[in-house]
Amino acid sequence: MVVILYILTGLALLAVVFTLIMGAKNMGSTKEGAKARSNKWMWRRVLAQAAAIILLALTVWVKSKSG
Repeated sequence: MVVILYILTGLALLAVVFTLIMGAKNMGSTKEGAKARSNKWMWRRVLAQAAAIILLALTVWVKSKSG
């Protein structure tokens, strides 16, 4: 169970980094609609961060209960 949580937490952290990079890339773009795409990517980053924090807390809690 803990191994699965480690993997999911790692994937969530990678998602945070990916969405951060994509949002910053779109923010620096001058193409039409770039600002809207950047906003979408940054909202995805916020959701990925929330998922990562929840998974990290769950991982710590399960690890502390299993000994």
